[in-house]
Amino acid sequence: MENRNNGETTWTGTQGEFIVKAHVGDSLWFYKEGYATVKLKLSSLDKLLVEMEECEECETTSQIVDIIAFEEMEEEFFISFDYSTGARIPPPPSSYSYSNFSVTEPSNESYASISENGFRRVFSSPLSTFSIDVDRASYSNIRRMIDQGTPVPKDAVKVEEMINYFDYEYPQPTDEHPFAVHTEVGNCPWNKDHRLVKIGIQGKEIPQEDLPASNLVFLIDVSGSMDTPNKLPLLKSAFKLLVKQLRPHDRVSIVVYAGAAGLVLPPTKGSDKVTIMEALDNLRAGGSTAGGAGIELAYKIAEENMLKKGNNRVILATDGDFNVGRSSDSAMEQLITQKRRSGIFLTCLGVGMGNYKDSKLETLADKGNGNHAYIDTMQEAQKILGSEFGGTLFTIAKDVKIQVEFNPQKVQAYRLVGYENRLLNAEDFRDDTKDAGELGSGHRVTALYELIPVGVKSKFLKAVDTLKYSKSVTSSNAELLTVKFRYKKPKGKTSVEIIRPVDSYISEHPSEDFQFTSAVAMFGMYLRESEYLNGISKEGIIELAQKGKGVDRDGYRGEFIRLVKTHRKQRIEN
Repeated sequence: MENRNNGETTWTGTQGEFIVKAHVGDSLWFYKEGYATVKLKLSSLDKLLVEMEECEECETTSQIVDIIAFEEMEEEFFISFDYSTGARIPPPPSSYSYSNFSVTEPSNESYASISENGFRRVFSSPLSTFSIDVDRASYSNIRRMIDQGTPVPKDAVKVEEMINYFDYEYPQPTDEHPFAVHTEVGNCPWNKDHRLVKIGIQGKEIPQEDLPASNLVFLIDVSGSMDTPNKLPLLKSAFKLLVKQLRPHDRVSIVVYAGAAGLVLPPTKGSDKVTIMEALDNLRAGGSTAGGAGIELAYKIAEENMLKKGNNRVILATDGDFNVGRSSDSAMEQLITQKRRSGIFLTCLGVGMGNYKDSKLETLADKGNGNHAYIDTMQEAQKILGSEFGGTLFTIAKDVKIQVEFNPQKVQAYRLVGYENRLLNAEDFRDDTKDAGELGSGHRVTALYELIPVGVKSKFLKAVDTLKYSKSVTSSNAELLTVKFRYKKPKGKTSVEIIRPVDSYISEHPSEDFQFTSAVAMFGMYLRESEYLNGISKEGIIELAQKGKGVDRDGYRGEFIRLVKTHRKQRIEN
């Protein structure tokens, strides 16, 4: 189906459901193989009668199209239909619907191995250092698997990316720094004897009209593996969402790669949206996948059109299934580390299922001054390239590192929840040559530490001998810990430090954000079969998430609760 007013196109899932963005009054074109195209105007948010005439026998068939859910967004609507059966699909708790493409081939997806963080004693390891992570790909990928009823591999679960998928009520920065710091201490929901510390960062939100001019290169995989509706066709529609937001002083180039790489659209003004969209519409999938050659050409085009005071970025869209030329994770890491020095940032958009290479895209984003998202539906595309356009494409701080020092008089041991592939050595914190994560306009980043207070016996701590040459220090300091941040400006080479002490006060009434974040972490730990979950059930996760649901303006927290319930039902049925 296509909305001819805004260019939105979509394909049905396995049960005939689909979603399109439309106004009342828009012209909707319906296509079905073997039937004549139907053109209708959306007159109301109620029902449409779609009559489709078979091309060969010229018999007319009628379908009742129920508009089952809609969400007003800037005077537009996301509308869900079922035109394959005429049956009404029950809407989810939020207004967003989900694609259901079946995977018929054996799964050949790949994920980097993750070894869950354990507890570390403060007297021997008083510092914890890590890079921020603004990626959210893990959550949308997990959602896709649960909605399809397929098993979730443990290594597909990155707890920090699940937590950072959601928005939190962190106030904007009010000082000279590009982000504000927020902390909260409470009892640990999954272990009553432990404490939980939430550290939040809120990036400064820059109005779109004030963002610098952009030099963007769309690097799109058009190989044979992309020839399914939830890959290249979905990406073409997703990129159109981005194109609609471009300004006249922005520039877009399009590079594609299959067996070889090529330039299909030279640098084009953001005001020439018709030309850009036509270039996207003309893309077709076929051939092998020379990902390395595509990256080389995309960065070459970006460098040739570099804006010294602008935003220079390559946007790579692929399933990650590179199989020609340099294609291994290590070869990709070497290539992208070299390209990072050019000052060009990178966004990786992953799609597809069955052969999705998460490990490769994560490596590219981590080493290429970039971020990584997984797009499974047009709703996710709207989130990443629409409502979060600034955060996805505009960096306000780079090489952002966090280092926490724990007070040994208050904390016996600590455990960072998630961020396993973002850990740094203590000496890396002040080393400005060490790469770390980027923070985009309006981005929020949250980290959780599980603490074992002094005096608490724990099965997670094995006995160790007292150190002979280290003296214990007695202090009346009420501080629980001190958290330090280092960051560079987008084009800077020297880092700036922020220091925030955190006292040991425990709130008797934790915030909704604290409760919801804890619930998301618990579900991630549940999926990973974490030894630290301490017997918490999915009912307990749902209850905590409902307490922390809050206003839920966009419906994402409600969607999470639905997801946990769906997974619980699947486990019961199996």
